[in-house]
Amino acid sequence: MFTVKLSSEAPELIEAPALATWVFEQSNPLDGPLAELDQKAGSRLKELVEAGELTGKAGETLLLHYPAGFKTQRLLLLGAGKPKKFSPAIDVRQLAGLATRFLKARKVTEFTFWLGRDHATPEAAQAVVEGVLLANFDPASYRTNGKKEKPVADLQLVGFDAKNEKEVAAAVQRGQVIAEAQNFARELANEPSNRLTPRLFAERATAMARDAGLELDVLDEARLRELKMGALLSVAQGSAEPPRLVVLTYTPPTWKHGQPILGLVGKGITFDTGGISIKPSDGMEKMKYDMAGGATMAGAMRALAALKPAHKIIALIPLAENMPGSRAQKPGDVQIAMSGKSIEVINTDAEGRLVLADALTYARQLGATHLIDAATLTGAVVVALGYVNVGTFGNNQKFLDAFLASGRAAGEKFWVLPVDDDYRDNIKSAIADIQNVGKGRGGGATNAAIFLKEFVDDTPWIHLDIAGTAWLEEAKPGMAKGPSGVAVRTLIHFAEHFSPDA
Repeated sequence: MFTVKLSSEAPELIEAPALATWVFEQSNPLDGPLAELDQKAGSRLKELVEAGELTGKAGETLLLHYPAGFKTQRLLLLGAGKPKKFSPAIDVRQLAGLATRFLKARKVTEFTFWLGRDHATPEAAQAVVEGVLLANFDPASYRTNGKKEKPVADLQLVGFDAKNEKEVAAAVQRGQVIAEAQNFARELANEPSNRLTPRLFAERATAMARDAGLELDVLDEARLRELKMGALLSVAQGSAEPPRLVVLTYTPPTWKHGQPILGLVGKGITFDTGGISIKPSDGMEKMKYDMAGGATMAGAMRALAALKPAHKIIALIPLAENMPGSRAQKPGDVQIAMSGKSIEVINTDAEGRLVLADALTYARQLGATHLIDAATLTGAVVVALGYVNVGTFGNNQKFLDAFLASGRAAGEKFWVLPVDDDYRDNIKSAIADIQNVGKGRGGGATNAAIFLKEFVDDTPWIHLDIAGTAWLEEAKPGMAKGPSGVAVRTLIHFAEHFSPDA
């Protein structure tokens, strides 16, 4: 159970296991919250600055035990870097995460965060709550040896006026909803594939939808065949595990038929061996998170059910295992997608775009007027962008610009790559309408996007290739190594500010 308490008490009077705040890097690092604390400490903090022990560089931590002038047991000072680059929403979230991971590693499970008078805003309060909860996530969910860290369970926010208490409390609740949704996506992506098959994913989605109040439809193999989803079924045919297609729907009370619908589509390959075009064994265990796109959409819908945006939103998660069984599709096979397009399968490891093809088609059939898909789709996007930016593609500039603005607001990074028709020749097939990989080695991420574009026609559409960002190869100051839940926050912000005219 995670609890948050708001306080207007002076920070030096707070009796807590730890009090955390930040320090700017500048010619006079005592500007900001630290300057107020130093007055209470009899300028002892200034002495640390002058001695070079406290610089304020980004990511720096300095822990003082039983600091003079304070009732707290520990004073944790966090480097915030240059003040000109400081963002109350983005940087405060990261600093709160840094504090959380630092303290819980030392078995401190409750602490107070001091924002200072100039930054004690509802926006900053939300950021602190998000940072703490995201840093609480522990991927070691199956450890039994007692070494699993205990999460921070109690947080106190200091520096708020009683007159805006209701607004701050609402921001705290919002931060908790968003962070828990992102952690839900991370939990799903972290699950071993034997514990999250397509059917088990559908069960988890069913439980979430019931608790959140979302409409739910789970399509089994028979219904997929009735709908002629040949692309999705072709991926699943090599596995003993049957496929599923999860459809989650949020409908606001004011929505009327004929009004726009935002469609979210997430790739849900619960394990990807590559099929007959089998992957190298090195690192294959990570292919349990090849359903991170689907997890992202499930997490976003969980939050949106609570935040209640003004527009109808549907999320589709096509679920399958890509296995090299005796019934598996083979290179050279031709599959007929739900849209009627014929697809020559050149490489069975390019399976994500196949399941997305049918899901995008079905989303449009269900009435989606605008589409966003997310998928761990290509290694090529990792080569192009590394592990920092999400590869982003779109066929409508206004729609794309609005999404990128949401990314900036949410503190997530997206980089636009080309998807213009000059690349279409790369996926022409000699035997079918299109083939599932491009010719040659160049432009792999764009070739995959061009393939998906075949199934959206003129519908405003954005494709997010999260192959390089869905999994953190190394821990960050405020995030554990493992699944990141990337794009959940951006999708939530975008859905709340969705403008059909964009």
